Amino acid sequence: MIEFNYELDFKLSNEEVFENWIEEVVASYNFTLGELNYIFCDDAYLLKLNVEFLEHDTLTDIISFDYTMGKLVGGDIFISIERVKENAAELGLDFKEELKRVMVHGVLHYIGYKDKSAEQKKEMRLQEDKCILLFK
Repeated sequence: MIEFNYELDFKLSNEEVFENWIEEVVASYNFTLGELNYIFCDDAYLLKLNVEFLEHDTLTDIISFDYTMGKLVGGDIFISIERVKENAAELGLDFKEELKRVMVHGVLHYIGYKDKSAEQKKEMRLQEDKCILLFK
């Protein structure tokens, strides 16, 4: 089950399409979808979480709290819409494409992909690209 929550004046244009896509991504890695919550917020909201829970006093586009157990994917994914918009603009990308990348990034962490080293980041990007192609 996927829930979409909004802490700012933003809403996905078609939640069902995004939900179906994430379900397909999870299944494509032979995992099962449990409870997954997306919380869309602003920079201030996410910064507060970053300081409080991760002790990082920096802006970020995503923070994910992983509740995955075995092959049952679950968690809370907080996404700063402000940060995604700014990153998309800086990279010359479409906002919706960058949003899809960030949304699937959290799921990929739950499935086991990391992004600490340069090699891990490269593999994460490859997996993100692969997952974005599943979006219909």
